[in-house]
Amino acid sequence: MSKVAFLLANDFEDSEMQVPYDEVKKAGHEVEIIGLKAGETLKGKGGKASYTSDKAIAEVSASDYDAVVIPGGSSPENLRTDTDILKFVTEINSAKKPIAAICHGPQILASADLLKGRTITSYPPLKDDMVNAGAEFKDHEAVVDGNYITSRTPADEPAFVRELLKVI
Repeated sequence: MSKVAFLLANDFEDSEMQVPYDEVKKAGHEVEIIGLKAGETLKGKGGKASYTSDKAIAEVSASDYDAVVIPGGSSPENLRTDTDILKFVTEINSAKKPIAAICHGPQILASADLLKGRTITSYPPLKDDMVNAGAEFKDHEAVVDGNYITSRTPADEPAFVRELLKVI
């Protein structure tokens, strides 16, 4: 079974964390929540979910994980300027391991300069940002391009999870 990192900060979109996290665990995979600090309580923006980070990004190595999931909401905005987060996703990408990002999740990929020549989707109002970062934007429930799996909103979670589970 795979070991999957979930990159998380406060104000994540509740269901975009809950649904993939629960489904990946239910499928028998190991999951770890990676935040800026270990042991920090992270709360969803809707107040329906909270998680405690298992590890700090500064203490993990991309080589220890088989895939990464980036839930949306404001969490990616809170993570995208952290150099350890950017290094982690860059190393995951260099190893061609799956990166699943929903809603605002692709903001981290844009900040890591990983979108040039890639086809993705995201929360639709971010389209210009994704195109300006070099991506081709598709308005679909799930877009798979190589090791990237991207989706738009909570309504797309079934397709997002389906595509993620296919590759881990």
